Amino acid sequence: MKAILAAVTLAALSLPAFAVETSMQLVLTLEGNAQRDVISYQCDGIDEPMTVEYINAHPIFLAVVPIEGESLVFVNVISASGARYVSGQYEWWSKGNEVSFTDAMAESDEPISCHSIEDTP
Repeated sequence: MKAILAAVTLAALSLPAFAVETSMQLVLTLEGNAQRDVISYQCDGIDEPMTVEYINAHPIFLAVVPIEGESLVFVNVISASGARYVSGQYEWWSKGNEVSFTDAMAESDEPISCHSIEDTP
């Protein structure tokens, strides 16, 4: 079962963004113990909140982050604290309700700070 899960996950990472959701649903179905969390963030200098989807299916931890109109899949990597995700030139590092977003190719090396938005009924 783990081999199938790994193969499906690797296939999902190589697909265009529109196909990732379907593949992720398949991963969730195969594993059964996966958790999906959707969190909205307000980031400094960005008017509209952004919604990030976290998919936790041990040992695979992913974040789907909207970047410049595309949903990019970030994979969890080792960090000293918090949860650090990377996708190409981008880093999404969450610690509690705070997140820092970094673009390694940007002229400024200062990360963008974000904080989670509490949903109120």
